[in-house]
Amino acid sequence: MKLHDTGVYLVNGVPQTSAPAGVTEADAKKGTIAYGILKAHNTGDSMQDLRMKFDSMTSHDITYVGIIQTARASGMTEFPLPYVMTNCHNSLCAVGGTINEDDHQFALSAAHKYGGIYVPPNMAVIHSYNREMMSGCGRMILGSDSHTRYGALGTMAVGEGGGELAKQLVGRTYDMSYPGVVAIYLTGKPAPGVGPHDVALALVAATYANGYVKNKVMEFVGPGVANLSADYRNGIDVMTTETTCWSSIWQTDDTTKEYFVQHGRPEAYKELKPADVAYYDGCIELDLSTVECMIALPMHPSYAYPIRELKANAKEILQAAQDQANRQLGGKVEMDLVGKICDDGRIYVDQGVVAGCSGGTYENICAVADIIKGKSCGNGEFKFSVYPDSMPTYLELVKNGAVADIVSAGGIFRECFCGPCFGAGDTPANGEFSIRHTTRNFPNREGSKPGEGQISAVALMDARSIAATAANGGYLTAASELTDVEYTVPDYHFEQGVYDKRVYNGWGHPEPDYALKFGPNIKDWPEQPALTDDLLVKIVSYITDPVTTTDELIPSGETSSFRSNPLRLAEFTLSRKDPAYVPNAKAVKALDEQRKAGELPAEVARVYDDLKKLGYAPDAANTNIGSAIFANKPGDGSAREQAASCQRVLGGAANFACEYATKRYRSNCINWGMLPFLVENPGALDNGDYVYLPGVRKALLEAADELDAVAVKPDGGLVKFTVKLGAMTDAERRILADGCLINYYKNH
Repeated sequence: MKLHDTGVYLVNGVPQTSAPAGVTEADAKKGTIAYGILKAHNTGDSMQDLRMKFDSMTSHDITYVGIIQTARASGMTEFPLPYVMTNCHNSLCAVGGTINEDDHQFALSAAHKYGGIYVPPNMAVIHSYNREMMSGCGRMILGSDSHTRYGALGTMAVGEGGGELAKQLVGRTYDMSYPGVVAIYLTGKPAPGVGPHDVALALVAATYANGYVKNKVMEFVGPGVANLSADYRNGIDVMTTETTCWSSIWQTDDTTKEYFVQHGRPEAYKELKPADVAYYDGCIELDLSTVECMIALPMHPSYAYPIRELKANAKEILQAAQDQANRQLGGKVEMDLVGKICDDGRIYVDQGVVAGCSGGTYENICAVADIIKGKSCGNGEFKFSVYPDSMPTYLELVKNGAVADIVSAGGIFRECFCGPCFGAGDTPANGEFSIRHTTRNFPNREGSKPGEGQISAVALMDARSIAATAANGGYLTAASELTDVEYTVPDYHFEQGVYDKRVYNGWGHPEPDYALKFGPNIKDWPEQPALTDDLLVKIVSYITDPVTTTDELIPSGETSSFRSNPLRLAEFTLSRKDPAYVPNAKAVKALDEQRKAGELPAEVARVYDDLKKLGYAPDAANTNIGSAIFANKPGDGSAREQAASCQRVLGGAANFACEYATKRYRSNCINWGMLPFLVENPGALDNGDYVYLPGVRKALLEAADELDAVAVKPDGGLVKFTVKLGAMTDAERRILADGCLINYYKNH
């Protein structure tokens, strides 16, 4: 794999570093596939400052209630574009004490009232339904799940927080600067046993840490694309999220065309390819024949190694991964990976899972059946489960015998459910090691609870190698080690009637008088204050990890059972990373309540006395008091807006960071009225400091490059420093000034 350190021109399909005679870089940039799609969806006058509207949207049952509640409060009367609401994340009867079906009934009633599309529980995981029914060449889809990626089907898809979807629902635009575009130039053909997750993990390992494609578009081109099936491309594409890219797009061909014909939508196909000359801001050349069977060790998809290399150096690599994981766990509990090395040097795995939008696809499960047919998972501790990505996939696997082959070998065949990917399905025992073909292996994604002394480890692998491990009784095995497997891939026949009989499609037919069905755990968003002239915040959590994931900011899994109750869900904020955060944030919020009641708390009065030493004269009536966190690089991972909204409903007013890991999280902070400050000198801050920001509202609205800040230490010491807010649109500044997106729509 080669990562070019300069821009690259694709000339008649061949990469070169210099422009052909008479061609400018600016003109050649218009030759990418991405440029044409973005231009078609841009409603603004400039291609440098995009103002986009999408063709459709999608959400699952962790996010759609909050989005609809936001849009209702902002004046929405009907869905202005097709909006698919799937129920694949909280599909169990009850998790954590609330009844998830209440949310599902809310979504069905919203589909009637506003004209939406409702996919019942266990019918399909979110991204598979959208691939099958909503994708189309040249289209754009916005989803409130970070793995909203349909580029392999010619559809630019973007995963964002709920605020961005609410904007579309009230007729506003998705605003951003034109992104960089990086070519992923594929050649060669994967070796037998090497699956899409292997290719994806190799790409994530090569790009995540160096930020090569961060907030950019990954555009897959080159002769190697033709050597990949549609399912294989989809499996690679969904994992582009883990590189921190903004979106993805692939050149289309007869394979893409056949996919749409197969799914009864031939009109959704059109050829997409770069112009004869196209300029890319970067280029990754990848020979698919060089990719090996991979494993991503805990606790990130980028910690990837060839399985061959891991087995040859098991003690060294597992010790390093174990040490790294335990540093990240902060001493709460100890992960033991080295203990999985047997006396004979083999590595033992306790569980294998193939699931979701990345693992549960038709071809992946067919490959699993081919590998495990006639064999046995063993009757020891090893467990093996398979989750299909949609009921049409399930039906075809029943018809072709794949389900029978897997179950006959001791595997468990389950429903269409995203649980194993976010910590709510097939939770391993304490100390166990699980290998999964899912999208993420972040901390606690397998459902373990370090605060209660439980930790298990997840590694990501392709379905083929997981099946090979299952067939070998749980001893880690790469599919490429098998020499007696014939991969059959029976023809796929999509049965749309499965959806026609169960999915409610009310697009274009809203029923305004239809009553929304509210369960007792569905609550409105609490009111949020506008930004005052000055601001005083207290740092109530100080996180020095290189990266802080959104799962650490608000854990996934059982905590999501309160996803429709903002105050109850907020109780879990940073619960696994910093349990002191919630009580500390609440204490600061109580100080602001006293202030608004006309009483200046003694703690705040002391801070104001210290500030007067520098000549400041804080006006309590015009200075909100809020909480804040510092983290080096927060926001890697999920698009769930709750990572920001939970901080906000607890009184959060700002975040301080050296860098924001993703646009998604930063946008969520903005939409919830939390100032996303950047600091160049994090040493100026510490946990427990108050930070005073004089004239913050004026500086924000006037787009000042820097803002003055003063850290007031617990001992009365004062440290002056500056902060930045980074690039923002005028609307984003106004949202922050108004206090949140809902306030912004009420005021404008």
